[in-house]
Amino acid sequence: MPPVYRLALPALCLSLILPCVFSVEAANPPGATEKTAVEKPVERQPLLERSQEEATALERQIPQQEQQQLQAGSDSFLALWKPANASDPSGAVIIIPGAGETADWPQAISPLRRKLPDANWGSLSITLPDLQSDASQPRIVEVAPAPVPVDTSSKNASTAAPKPIEQAAGGEADVAERTVAESSEEQIKANAERIFARIDAAIAFAQQQNARSIVLLGHGTGAYWAARYLSEKQPSHIEKFVMVAAQTPLNGKPELAQLTPTLKVATADFFYIDKVLVRNAALERQQASKRLKSATFTQVSLKALPGNSAAEQEQLFRRVRGWLSPQNTGS
Repeated sequence: MPPVYRLALPALCLSLILPCVFSVEAANPPGATEKTAVEKPVERQPLLERSQEEATALERQIPQQEQQQLQAGSDSFLALWKPANASDPSGAVIIIPGAGETADWPQAISPLRRKLPDANWGSLSITLPDLQSDASQPRIVEVAPAPVPVDTSSKNASTAAPKPIEQAAGGEADVAERTVAESSEEQIKANAERIFARIDAAIAFAQQQNARSIVLLGHGTGAYWAARYLSEKQPSHIEKFVMVAAQTPLNGKPELAQLTPTLKVATADFFYIDKVLVRNAALERQQASKRLKSATFTQVSLKALPGNSAAEQEQLFRRVRGWLSPQNTGS
């Protein structure tokens, strides 16, 4: 018979090892690491708006002394400021770019902001926020109408049944159209509020520079938003308004032809006559202005110069300068 101490030794070792194993498993139960990872997902920084990314790129290209960070509510945005190259400047021109354009866009925006200071006007070109698009509208889910029981006792049952279904489908279409229209109106209103806040901030900055006169100049859809700003807010410190190649954005209501005749400031409408749709839209604005005798509205037609962008931009600058400061047209 083997000695007792030899049999007891394995049992003693197991009694010492097992409690340690159980304590380790209790402290780190299987799946604990996975559970922690699920409970605490990695937090990602929100993506910047396209306009913010483009403004960041401009900050690396534009001289620091031209950059201004303006505040519109909780939004901080880039503006490019160039004071007039004169001891007694005429005022400041606030330039509002169109959709997809930056504060230093090569068409109209950059040439005007750089050349106006030599024409006795300071220039302040602002960055607009990204606009809500139709892509963000909620989709309307089409639900098939409930089947209508057919009265088999009637001889005209086959022709009578579809009528209620058509009426139901028509009712759902009306609801869908109203929902889309209301969503578009809400988006336009939200866009206008953000843009108006930035125009307010730009005007406040121009006033801080002791600008004797403040002019709004909008390019593309920027002209539409500037016109809406003047129509709805009617600021007393804006004396002139310039529209360059004006466009009404998608779902923009009221349209420019309805807005421009009601403005209380002197307005110049610069448009390129080469395209039929542009020419017809300009004619509509002109006819609308003529219906109001008090309208201070001027139209100036320009010709596009394909292949010679420098000459085209110089043409625009000279015409804008001539309208802003008529006494300097010969200089």
